[in-house]
Amino acid sequence: MKFISWNVNGLRACMGKGFLNTFADLDADFFCLQETKLQEGQISLELPGYHQFWNYAEKKGYSGTAIFAREAPLSVSLGLGVPELDTEGRLITLEYPDFFLVTCYTPNAQRELARIDHRLAWDAAFREYLCKLDACKPVVVSGDMNVAASEIDLKNPSANRGNAGFSDQERESFARLLSAGFTDTFRYLYPDATGAYSWWSYMYNARKNNAGWRIDYFLVSNRLSGYIQEAAIHADILGSDHCPVALELKR
Repeated sequence: MKFISWNVNGLRACMGKGFLNTFADLDADFFCLQETKLQEGQISLELPGYHQFWNYAEKKGYSGTAIFAREAPLSVSLGLGVPELDTEGRLITLEYPDFFLVTCYTPNAQRELARIDHRLAWDAAFREYLCKLDACKPVVVSGDMNVAASEIDLKNPSANRGNAGFSDQERESFARLLSAGFTDTFRYLYPDATGAYSWWSYMYNARKNNAGWRIDYFLVSNRLSGYIQEAAIHADILGSDHCPVALELKR
């Protein structure tokens, strides 16, 4: 099974930068999107052979997630079930006979950690939610989690220590999620890989210089770790300030 996850930073804009060609070329069984920045009816997307699932933010032009799946799920749920955290279209869960697939767009803590309390409340609820799913059947989790887990996951850790995405609070929270029973699939296969980033600022020629961050992930329940065949970062694919990340699992 092949999974793709991509923060497209506005799907309508990404459509003008080759999204459909990328979608076809990657040929995934499941294609997860974050930051679609859409409301219902704002795009007509023809994807023959795929079922489409969308979660929209109440605020126009903001956040939002989607999953395109070849196989119809047993059930679909949107959000965490926490009203104050579910207004921004940040989570979709598809249930299949042998696993759950979750895509999420984790809130950004913002400059000077202005939104850190909201971010940590999300993290706590998200961790609890995933653990409840995991108690039923294994989970595959995709998305922009807005945190670089360790110094190896960004180009300039010293300069960014304490900033959004690399604060002690966010890194400790992400570590608690992994400790709750989940595996970072890329680091499982490539524990020492450097220069492997999935997001680059539009400023200072960051992408050209590969001055990036790895903040887009596939996590799996620990008991799925033996099924991981590949975990890739497609840094050569343009169209967004993020690039797609991939996971391949044995059936």
